[in-house]
Amino acid sequence: MWISRFFGHLKTVIRHRHAVIRYCFRAGIGWQGLTHDLSKFSPTEFWPGVRYYTNGRKSPNEAERAANGFSRAWMHHKGRNRHHFEYWQDYDPVTHRMAPVPMPARYVAEMFCDRVAASRIYLGRDYTDAAPLAYFERGHAALMMTPQTAETLARFLRMLAQEGEQKTLRALKAWQKAERKKGN
Repeated sequence: MWISRFFGHLKTVIRHRHAVIRYCFRAGIGWQGLTHDLSKFSPTEFWPGVRYYTNGRKSPNEAERAANGFSRAWMHHKGRNRHHFEYWQDYDPVTHRMAPVPMPARYVAEMFCDRVAASRIYLGRDYTDAAPLAYFERGHAALMMTPQTAETLARFLRMLAQEGEQKTLRALKAWQKAERKKGN
């Protein structure tokens, strides 16, 4: 049984990474695509992924969290991958509480690519271009991002749902270029 979980998890991670790589190249951040989620191959993330493998239909981190009350793999992952909004949390010098800080444009773009690829992989044939937006709207991620970051991500997810992949990825690439010129 563990051998099928091993290869199943490996296949899911590789399929996800390849999808993100394709999206990142189309969005103008090819190097980020090539380095995307490499920490998933570290023992801290890979072995729990095998142990809690869910046939590639949802993240093993959810099953690890259900079993242990937290996911060690996720804690490791979010601290090493800047395309996760959870990485962009710091202590607010005024409130002395954890608060979101602005994400650079290239990581917002990678987060978009990651979310679209994850939806494609986990939903399979049930995927539509509206699925990543629906997932975002069901969750509470927007509350843990700066309003600007949340609105930017939502804007591109809405564009994907309404106008499709090709137009959205072109717009995402143009937006990043404009943000780089502004120094973001």
